[in-house]
Amino acid sequence: MSEVISARGVSKHYGKKIALDNINLGVSPGKIVGLIGPNGAGKTSLLKGILGLAPVDGELRVLGMNPQRERVKLLERVSFVADTAILPHWISVRELIAYTEGVHPRFSRTLCMKYLAETSIALTDKVRALSKGMVTQLHLALIMAIDSELLVLDEPTLGLDILYRKQFYENLLNDYYDGQKTILITTHQVEEIETILTDLIFINQGKIVLDASMEQIAMQYVELQVDANYKEHALAHNPIHSRRLLGGFSMLFEPSEQQRASLAQLGQLTTPSLSELFVAKIKPQHLAKEVA
Repeated sequence: MSEVISARGVSKHYGKKIALDNINLGVSPGKIVGLIGPNGAGKTSLLKGILGLAPVDGELRVLGMNPQRERVKLLERVSFVADTAILPHWISVRELIAYTEGVHPRFSRTLCMKYLAETSIALTDKVRALSKGMVTQLHLALIMAIDSELLVLDEPTLGLDILYRKQFYENLLNDYYDGQKTILITTHQVEEIETILTDLIFINQGKIVLDASMEQIAMQYVELQVDANYKEHALAHNPIHSRRLLGGFSMLFEPSEQQRASLAQLGQLTTPSLSELFVAKIKPQHLAKEVA
């Protein structure tokens, strides 16, 4: 199996609305991929297609299977965390763990208990007595204790405080990811995941606007911190995004090697953050290039 997720000419329509527009992408085993896009970009439609929750047009394979026709087999090897954790209110934490252990052969009670030990959740607690954040913590502990080949995370830390969000991503790297599993993450908090990603996909208006490894991004894009005195010189190199800083400007470029050398003479060059790159690739270009 060469790709965990393979999409060729995948489209999705809701009446006249185009949710996915002839998408092509491939996700290789062992990758941690960020799927980033604004609201209404097509992320949810793509995730539903990958998980077999909704039909799509085109060719879509996940772990070599058709998600629609082989969904039961697929979900034995795929785990999913939705942006809203929904668990039975009447059940206790102990009962929920026992149920999950009974129905899923890849579930590890030991690993689940390790994750729960980092929370204030007790085995005797009923789900209805837990706060929204604690329900999310419980859901994450259950799902991450399943040894899946593909883990799909849709806004996994929504509603959690910053300390637990940080802890969750540390657990994801240190205890869950082993270089063989594949993880697909969608989130609006891009600054929290950029250090753990191997690959990045930007989607907007149903189209893929960026699909690259983090190494490729570091080679392809640069951010220039330039003094106001050199503003016009920098603008002559056609930045794809610009913003004002105190005493100068930040400009993002997709330069040739010759341009990179010229830009280095104007100021400090760094690899842009994912948030800056996202704005540059998603924001309308006449606004992205505008510098007051």
